[in-house]
Amino acid sequence: MATVLCYEGRLSLYCFLGGMASLLVFYGAAAFLHEESIWTKVALSVGYYISLNIIIRIRYNPRDYQIAVRAAFLGTVLSAGVVVFLYTQDQYKSFGIYATLMALFHYTEYLGIAICNPKTLSPDSFILNHSVHYALAAAASWVEYFVETHYFPEIKTYKLVWVAGVLLCLAGESLRKVAMITASKNFSHIVQFERHNEHELVTHGVYGWMRHPSYVGWFYWSIGTQITLANPVCFVIYAIASWKFFHDRILMEEITLLNFFGEEYIEYQERVSSGLPFIRGFRVEP
Repeated sequence: MATVLCYEGRLSLYCFLGGMASLLVFYGAAAFLHEESIWTKVALSVGYYISLNIIIRIRYNPRDYQIAVRAAFLGTVLSAGVVVFLYTQDQYKSFGIYATLMALFHYTEYLGIAICNPKTLSPDSFILNHSVHYALAAAASWVEYFVETHYFPEIKTYKLVWVAGVLLCLAGESLRKVAMITASKNFSHIVQFERHNEHELVTHGVYGWMRHPSYVGWFYWSIGTQITLANPVCFVIYAIASWKFFHDRILMEEITLLNFFGEEYIEYQERVSSGLPFIRGFRVEP
């Protein structure tokens, strides 16, 4: 992969793996130091993460540091999720799965752009700072999870629910990443209002099944995270909020696509649905 990645992509990959190495520190404490206390192993892993951040800060210039520190953080979150899943009580295991899914999603967002459209790559491509609403939604899901874990711990222990949530997340994320790679240089996290010379209308592959596969994938990944957490309240809120977000996003995006491609896009709309339920997109009335 390193041979096809731009410099920023390689940097992120090395630092993501560096963050994941905290898991090796955790297990190495037991294998080489014969340390049995989980809290000592956690402390050693935290010490490693702090040291890694210091090295990154010293080693890289400010721009590269913004990439490296985010990638290392996500690698560490993934490792922490594995530890939570393996070492905590049953009612907390799903949060470990969730943390792993979140880390994978956000890192592969950056990696996907690094592969398919590196010209648009920036630290924002991790979409960790997607929006205030996104951060509030995540925080709300954590609050619900831990409140319900305290008062109704049994609802967090149904493994079939975990499995259903994980499968939906993996399916949604896989669809989104395939869409990114299929669109290649035409894919961007930001709606483009100006057509560039290389901008083409992509209608093959997954775009032959639905007009907005990346949004479809993200929608189902989003609600899949709440199934994984067994959050009934946030499941409903996420479904409604995500649908509204993508409804408005598709409407805005299709206005620009109609301006870019005209009749060609109108014909494409007639052949292929948006992919999301009850979302028609922007239509030119006859």
